[in-house]
Amino acid sequence: MSSTPRPPIAEKLLDNQSNAVLLLDRELGLLTMNPSAENLLSTSLSKARKSGMGELFAENPRLAASMSASLETGHPCTLRELTLDVPGHRRVTVDCTITPLQDPVLGYTVLVEMMDVDRHLRIAREEQLLSLHQTTRHLIRGLAHEVKNPLGGLRGAAQLLDRELTDDGLREYTRIILHETDRLRALVDRMLGPNTLPRRQRINIHEPLEYVRQLVSVEFPGGHVRIEADYDPSIPEILADPDQLIQALLNIVRNAVQALRDTPDARIVLRTRIQRQFTLGNVRHKLVARIDIIDNGPGIPPAIQEHVFFPMVSGRPDGTGLGLSIAQTLIAQHGGLIEFTSQPGRTVFTLLLPVESDDEPNQSHLGD
Repeated sequence: MSSTPRPPIAEKLLDNQSNAVLLLDRELGLLTMNPSAENLLSTSLSKARKSGMGELFAENPRLAASMSASLETGHPCTLRELTLDVPGHRRVTVDCTITPLQDPVLGYTVLVEMMDVDRHLRIAREEQLLSLHQTTRHLIRGLAHEVKNPLGGLRGAAQLLDRELTDDGLREYTRIILHETDRLRALVDRMLGPNTLPRRQRINIHEPLEYVRQLVSVEFPGGHVRIEADYDPSIPEILADPDQLIQALLNIVRNAVQALRDTPDARIVLRTRIQRQFTLGNVRHKLVARIDIIDNGPGIPPAIQEHVFFPMVSGRPDGTGLGLSIAQTLIAQHGGLIEFTSQPGRTVFTLLLPVESDDEPNQSHLGD
């Protein structure tokens, strides 16, 4: 069934709603829905019109029954903390309000509003993660200052002593001091992460992704790990520093390869999707590019999951624990965020990057 044209202001209001909004006819056929609903239900308006809502209702009979009952009685109803199974083997928790309407043109319709409860929890979690990351960076910078100053003094004293000594056996000790001092300084510099601002340009995010995919395939030959691409070619160009984006992606993909060393049929999937009306921290963006790095390894140990982005935290005995911390810093400099979910057999690191530039007017600071 074709949708009824909406006045421009009504269309703009509907499209900018953070809640998912759907309008269905008396037979529960989809008339229209907003971008937030497309994002929540992992489908597009055109695709949903073609396939209908049968799949959604089949997986969620309580929702379909409530809509039918509301149409029959003419009374609205609200379903609290309704768990929906949506395409892509994903579950979301929503507060759902169902309101029957009578339109002179369309006749009886039903308006469905869904507030993503998980979204509000995610926003709170992201704000906490960004705050912790900023606090950690300040602490590390302060620590680095306190460590590098005496290291400079130690190195200078070792150099002076090395010039005065004539015994090569004794000078070997000063060379050890110099070498270890330089190693500690380099470690502190790596903990600090990148010290240059990103040099942004318009890029296709699939170019650095393909570069990383090919590079890691060469670094780890033999076919032990299959690296697959699942790209959405419709994603617009983003404003980013390609070198910094490559570094962040490399850190995560290399970690995934290392985690898959003992996994049979090891596989990594690089997946891109677009998110609409998406909130990062307390900033809402019209479009956000989403990069998922998915592996089927053993997962991140639960004991370190809360601290995985902190420096020197690693699940491997030989790991430095700096790769994810640096990657988070690089993405944060682009106004984005890295988050993850992990369980045995499936770990997903998600990079979220705003599509628009900082001076474009489609961002808004939210209080939710």
